[in-house]
Amino acid sequence: MTAGEAARKVALNPIQALGRSTLAAVRMVGAVGVFAARGTAAALSPPWFPGQLLRQFMAIGFFSLPVVGLTAVFTGAALALNIFTGGGRFNAEQVMPQIVALGITRELGPVLAALMLAGRVSAAIAAEIGAMRATEQIDAMRTLSTDPFRYLVGPRLLAGVLMLPLLTAVADTIGVAGGWLVATRVLDFSPTVYIRNTIDFLESWDIVSGLIKAAVFGFIVALMGCYHGYNASGGARGVGRATTHAVVSSAILIFASDYLLTTFFTHMS
Repeated sequence: MTAGEAARKVALNPIQALGRSTLAAVRMVGAVGVFAARGTAAALSPPWFPGQLLRQFMAIGFFSLPVVGLTAVFTGAALALNIFTGGGRFNAEQVMPQIVALGITRELGPVLAALMLAGRVSAAIAAEIGAMRATEQIDAMRTLSTDPFRYLVGPRLLAGVLMLPLLTAVADTIGVAGGWLVATRVLDFSPTVYIRNTIDFLESWDIVSGLIKAAVFGFIVALMGCYHGYNASGGARGVGRATTHAVVSSAILIFASDYLLTTFFTHMS
């Protein structure tokens, strides 16, 4: 190899690395898209497994209530304090109830509930399905003529889409209540005036848009857990990697989709 060829090869290395990374990203997007399409088809078409679906409703919805509720109440309380402090610089303390309600229902309620589920549910789904992959239980399902997508993926996607809006509705209520508690007990707001200002200011679209976001986030959380768990390899270490990837990818996609949905909703209103 001549000196010119060696120099050219060194110069092309960064470009080749960029190309490989781009192709890998495109392959990943395609694989996730195909997986999501198969999972959605399995969730929306019979046969269904009611027992498995009920189990996922409990695991994703009911058992996530404590962590979502605690997150919401402290978020609402901290938000009230910060808005009161910031509003005091412009003599605008009285708008604090409206801003707390708007911030919780449109943004913080669905996003924080989804992030809590990403850490709790997406990791659990990836670990469970990944362990089944490592112990060849998924292959055994195919041997017994049971579609893994219908038994494992479909119920989790459906539960995620249905349960996260319900959790978000609870988080909205508790978050606004946390702001009310701080405002009335610490900041000397009138309880009646606080509630009236909140009710008069909020519009139905503020709540509905947050619930639509929550449904999308629920699909993302369940999808990432199922995808990384289903494609886990390498035994116990591979299951650990799948769990980490599920949580990280869920969080990133939640923030990205939140921005896109917020932009879309802003242009609609």
